[in-house]
Parts: sequence; C-alpha cells; structure tokens
Amino acid sequence: SDTPYYHICSQTVRKAFLCGVDKETGVSYEHRRHWIEQRIFKLSQVFAIDICAHAVMNNHLHLVLHVDSEKANNWTTLEVLSRWHTLFKGTLLTRQYQQQQSLTTFEMEMVEETAQVYKQRLIDISWFMRALNEPIARQANKEDKCTGHFWEGRFKSQALLDEGALLACMAYVDLNPVRAGIAPTPEQSNFTSIQLRIKAAIIGEQPTTLLPFTGHEQQEQTSGIRFSLKDYLTLVDETGRVIRADKRGAIETKIANILSRL
Repeated sequence: SDTPYYHICSQTVRKAFLCGVDKETGVSYEHRRHWIEQRIFKLSQVFAIDICAHAVMNNHLHLVLHVDSEKANNWTTLEVLSRWHTLFKGTLLTRQYQQQQSLTTFEMEMVEETAQVYKQRLIDISWFMRALNEPIARQANKEDKCTGHFWEGRFKSQALLDEGALLACMAYVDLNPVRAGIAPTPEQSNFTSIQLRIKAAIIGEQPTTLLPFTGHEQQEQTSGIRFSLKDYLTLVDETGRVIRADKRGAIETKIANILSRL
C-alpha cells in the first residue's frame, strides 16, 4: 500500500555461474543471459508487474519492478485464468472453464474463488520471482549435470518509496556493468534495460518490454514513470562518471555526454 516500486536482487550460490565465463575451465555461460532476459519479459506479460530496470550480471540479477494492482483489478475471470495457465497447470475446473465447458453453480463458485487466489498471486513479487528463478535453476542444474540449490536462499527486496529513490535505484541497476568494469558506457552494457531504452530511443521509440517514461506532465491514467527519458539518460551518464572507491569502473571523462553520443 506504501509503494508499487521495488528493487529486487537475486544471487547464485556455490560460486555458480549465472552468466559469464569460468576463468578456470574456460566454459562460457553467456547464453544464460538470454534465458533470463526472455523469461523476465515473458513473466511481465503474464503478471501485473512491469519491468522498470534490469541488469543480468555474472552471478546475480537486479530488477526494479512496478506492481500494477489497478490493472489486475480490471481483469475478468477468464483473463486471470488464461494468464495463469500460460505458466501453471491450474485445476481441472479452471481448465474446463477456460475451454468453455458447462459447469454447475457450485463448480462456478469454485472457479471464481480460485481465480481470486490466482489474481492475488499475479500481483505478488514472491510468485513472480518463483516463476523466474525455479525454471532457470532447473535449466542450469541440468546443463551443469548437478543438483541442489542454484540461488542463494530468498531474493532481497527493497521498497522504493518516492520518485527520487526509484530513479536513483534504476540508475544504480543500469550502471552495474559499467561499475563492474565490464562495459565502458551504458549503451555498451549488454542485457540491461538502459541498452534497450537507448536502442529504442535512437529511432524515437520506447521498448514495449519495459515500463515507459511518460515525461513530467501529469497525464491522467497513464501508466509509466513520470520523468523525461532524456533526463534519465543524462542522469545515468552523469552518475556513471562519478569515481567511487568501492567500484571498479566509471565512464571516462573524455567521452562525450550521452545525448551527444547518441
């Protein structure tokens, strides 16, 4: 009830590689970044949860999520079940309802009750992360020919209580590859939301997979981040130039500002 915005971080255990290249064996796990990014975007189409920012790193994953409860409240029973069934089996009755088979009054009541449970789960970050992490863990364990935990316990979640916190956290997430010394600039930071936003911005668009920036105007019933996209790109670029003792990388001062580069 306090805020719809949250910063999520999920880390691997046993020095497992989420992505990257194992320097000891030379084995590359880079293809797993595609698994994760595609799964994130698929889930955002099913859940009433939007992606504000993401960064897929070697052994951890950052997400900034927006929970859209109002969107879920407008779903019909059929839409709730259709969404749920794209990820989970549901029950015999919910599948029959979706297939438009005739049901008794009692069975209909059961379906409605179940749909309400599913609707609450579709705005639940815990269920979102469960639907993200479990399949990735199974896939990675199968590839590594091992069993056991892949993720480090429960994911970490931090509420972002105002616009300043949201923008600062999004910039932090988008700058992860730069700070880690993996990429020299935000536009070269692969598997991040900032790279997707930049690619779309160059052709005058915004990515359909991410929650859009709507500008400073207080437009009614517009779902999005009430901030200018150009201002956000500038914020990320200028923040990335700040040299920090606890971080490996920063954007070099000799590089032109981001709007000039683009």
